[in-house]
Amino acid sequence: MTGDARFEDGAEKPLNLLAQDGEDLGVISALVQDAVFPATEMLWRPAERRFALLLNRFRWEDEGRARHEAERVQSVLVFSGVQSVASQGIDRDDADTVLSVLSVEFRPDAEPPSGQVLLTLAGDGAIRLRVEAVDAVLKDVTKPYIAPAGRAPEHDIPDEG
Repeated sequence: MTGDARFEDGAEKPLNLLAQDGEDLGVISALVQDAVFPATEMLWRPAERRFALLLNRFRWEDEGRARHEAERVQSVLVFSGVQSVASQGIDRDDADTVLSVLSVEFRPDAEPPSGQVLLTLAGDGAIRLRVEAVDAVLKDVTKPYIAPAGRAPEHDIPDEG
């Protein structure tokens, strides 16, 4: 069966999404905003050209939050076709360091489809992946669980003026 997804097709099921361009990656970015992970849960496999994160993401897509407490779920975010990885503001050896994702964006080179994927983290941290093209998968790997904070993350919005 082929065709566009319908609203009725949506259900509270584990996510398994593929991103193949910057627009797709924007959807994944929205779903992993405020995801947290220990610095030790990053994996770079140069021989396989893969970079992966094990995230505890907030379930922004959960329409049932009015009926039950806020939830998180463990998810794997995997990037393929990765040529190099660089980071700043991250101590990978500190098992107590917990990082929080603010956004994920694609910055194409002058000659697409290659470019950089930039994962911006809270506290001035960042991870930059040089990629052949956007090739990312976000997959939920556990059942949802009650968010330890018991509520959705909040963001201060600065006054414009």
